[in-house]
This record gives sequence, structure tokens and C-alpha cells, in this order.
Amino acid sequence: MDGKILARIGAVVFIAVALTVTAIEMSSKDDEADALATRDRSIASQDPLAAELRRCSGIGEAGPRDPGCLKAWADSRRRFLRQRDSATAPAPVAPKTLFPDVPASADRKEGERMDVTAPAMQVEPPRPEAR
Repeated sequence: MDGKILARIGAVVFIAVALTVTAIEMSSKDDEADALATRDRSIASQDPLAAELRRCSGIGEAGPRDPGCLKAWADSRRRFLRQRDSATAPAPVAPKTLFPDVPASADRKEGERMDVTAPAMQVEPPRPEAR
């Protein structure tokens, strides 16, 4: 066989394989879209919040003005952040003191700032001078 004929046969085979693979890929993408649509419908039937969020994302700029969307977004945020309702939330805990050894602010003047980087020191009363 001549080299030109062998190159032409190789090109024809390559094109035939490429067309076959393209046809298979195009037909399989339709199946994936149907599977995603079916999965979305089953999730929406189980979770009404997901269906409402999907509706809100579809209405575009009217979403932030829609009270149903605002409620759905708040519920979604609460669910995501695992926040409780204010009625069931525990009482807030008092903050802990970062520097328990620092003396109270009673001995400071108004507007004076305390140096919290220096260690707290015990102040001793002045000793009488010896003569």
C-alpha cells in the first residue's frame, strides 16, 4: 500500500470514531438532565423550604420584596447556622474577665487608660524613712 492511501484510511477511521463518540455523548446528556429534574422534584416534595427557595430564585429581582422569600431565606439561614429560636435559646453567659489580676478601675482617674500589657503588681504602703 501506498503511504497516501494509508494516511487517508487513518483519517477516515479517526473521523468515524470522533462522530460516534460525539453522538453517544449527545444522547447521554439528555438522560442526565431528566435524572436531575426527577431528583429536584423528589427533593422539593420532601422539603417545602427547598421548593420555596427555588421559586424565589426564579422570580429574580422581585425576590427581596416578597415576604415569603424573606421568610424562606431567614429559615434557610437559621437552618444553615443551626440557630435556635429566641424562645428556646439559652440565656447569654456573662463574659469572663481576661485579666483577673488587674485591679479594679476605682483607683484610675477619669479618661486614664490602664496598661493591660504590664503584669499586675501589688502596691505596698510607703515605709517610713529611717533617721
